[in-house]
Amino acid sequence: MQERQNWKTHITSSKSAVKINFKEVWEYRDLTWLFVKRDFTAKYKQTVLGPLWAVIQPLLTTVVFSIVFGSLAGLTTSDVEGEVLQMPSFLFYMIGTVIWSYFSSTVTANSNTFITNRAIMGKVYYPRIVTPIATAIADLISFFIQILLFCGIVLVCNLVGITHIRFSKYMLLFPVMVIQLVLLSTGVGIIISSLTTKYRDLAMLVGFGLQLWQYLSPIPYGLALIPEKYLGLYMLNPVTPIVTTMRMAFLGQGYFNTLYYIISLVFTVAVFFVGMVLFNRIEKTFMDTV
Repeated sequence: MQERQNWKTHITSSKSAVKINFKEVWEYRDLTWLFVKRDFTAKYKQTVLGPLWAVIQPLLTTVVFSIVFGSLAGLTTSDVEGEVLQMPSFLFYMIGTVIWSYFSSTVTANSNTFITNRAIMGKVYYPRIVTPIATAIADLISFFIQILLFCGIVLVCNLVGITHIRFSKYMLLFPVMVIQLVLLSTGVGIIISSLTTKYRDLAMLVGFGLQLWQYLSPIPYGLALIPEKYLGLYMLNPVTPIVTTMRMAFLGQGYFNTLYYIISLVFTVAVFFVGMVLFNRIEKTFMDTV
């Protein structure tokens, strides 16, 4: 006979403002994976092309950016003043688009965590942090698909002689940048989600805020466009060092400053910390407000 497994779940009040019970989260890994599959399939549900949109969407956005910001507006694609971009501008725009696509998608999805999952959260106990974690992982699937597509395009460009790009030493920072991107987008998302349980109007501003944030980041233009006297202030945007360093890693051209990157990392950790504080507080009472 098959042995019965006894499971005991202890639901207690968290004393720590930022406590994450990793052991409990690991025990619910099957549920996390179910949420990952749910979020990934829901994104492309009832679409003809399905997951192919993970490939098509960044390509279309890159083409639009190349035409609007490159050909029509003539904005620089250099991150260093006087530097000449030794590659098609298409590659410049695409790597930025891939990064921003993940960031904006994760922030948007996690900003509605409590509202979109209130039905299941109100009926079943599980670690609430599992939901935003699953969202971040689901979006990572699309992110890595797009990164592989980008690398494939770079390889083709090298083979036909259009470019001679070699990955730089900054590729060693790629895992760090991915983790930072996950923490930053998740932190921003759960901060918004925690606030929207009481202030629903905030949800209406998420799209506008992200669009503004994109234009304040070196996605549609190079860092050289920013006057030197404002560069220090501009680099306080935590997304900026991620984008410029990612360009250095994949394209061999970009901008990297150790101090600015460390500041970006510290800011990311701070945002995630604040997000967890708010999340742990709101998860106990959100059913009364949503």
